[in-house]
Amino acid sequence: MTEAVTEAVTEAVTEAVKPETIPVIDYEGSQYRSDFWEGRGRQYEDAAERLALRQLLPAQGGRLAEIGAGFGRLADLYGGYDQVLLFDYSRTLLEEAARKWGQDPRFVFVAGNLYSLPLASGCLDSLVMVRVMHHVADVPAALAQLRRVVHRHSVGVLEYANKRNLKAILRWMLRRQSWSPWQREPVEFVALNFDFHPEWMGQQLRTAGWRVERRCAVSHFRLPQLKERVAPARLAEWDSQLFDLGGSYPLAPSVFVKVTPVQGASRAPIGTGEDALVQLLRCPFCTAESFVRLENDRVECGQCCRQFARRAGVWDLKECVA
Repeated sequence: MTEAVTEAVTEAVTEAVKPETIPVIDYEGSQYRSDFWEGRGRQYEDAAERLALRQLLPAQGGRLAEIGAGFGRLADLYGGYDQVLLFDYSRTLLEEAARKWGQDPRFVFVAGNLYSLPLASGCLDSLVMVRVMHHVADVPAALAQLRRVVHRHSVGVLEYANKRNLKAILRWMLRRQSWSPWQREPVEFVALNFDFHPEWMGQQLRTAGWRVERRCAVSHFRLPQLKERVAPARLAEWDSQLFDLGGSYPLAPSVFVKVTPVQGASRAPIGTGEDALVQLLRCPFCTAESFVRLENDRVECGQCCRQFARRAGVWDLKECVA
């Protein structure tokens, strides 16, 4: 796919979809850290996902963004990057991340909508999105936005929930679920919770202009009885031995893919000081990539003159203040 064709696909998807009409799951005000992770028996899943990221993600680089970073669970993995952007729809989760990581000048925290991703085109060297795709109601629109913000030499690591997992297959064979794990269409088993067939997702990635360099199946041992008897680190290490083998025909509940752009724009420069922020942003309303830094923790779009503010360490690109 040529660069011109890739840009045309992105523009077509953007024009066809109004971001504000796509439903978005909102963790605003939730206690996601304590309700889902801390003390909830998911140390193994956390350890396995970290091993997958260490294998797939370049250890160092210029600018990295984690999309759907939440409270910053994985932020300690990005120590080799010059600038780290943690992005999420939930401002309150990002405030948690800012309280932990905000003293590090490399970190920037931005709240916004994935479907009108407020990041400049070609600005990212690396991209991470884990435990987000299963909430994405419009995968082509999301992948088009992710594709736009990388350049031709970028690397992305994306994770999605596997529809064709072993548990779903067994449940279907025992007639305990109505949908077939073999059908390629996504299944929404709970509102805004989706599982995806690996071949369907592969086609979506290709259409959006991504090349899959490596595919890994992750969390093969997500069984309560097993997690109670084996230490999380050891279970994750066993799991890592199956990443590539399982990736050839994923049956695990989670799939990680390392992707690169088929074509892409040139790398956007990484500035210093105030330039580092304004070069990073794109207006979610008029899509201009021309910002100026104002006083009182504000930035202004150079085209539509909308202003956005930083509160509690988080740049809020969901709502303008003027």
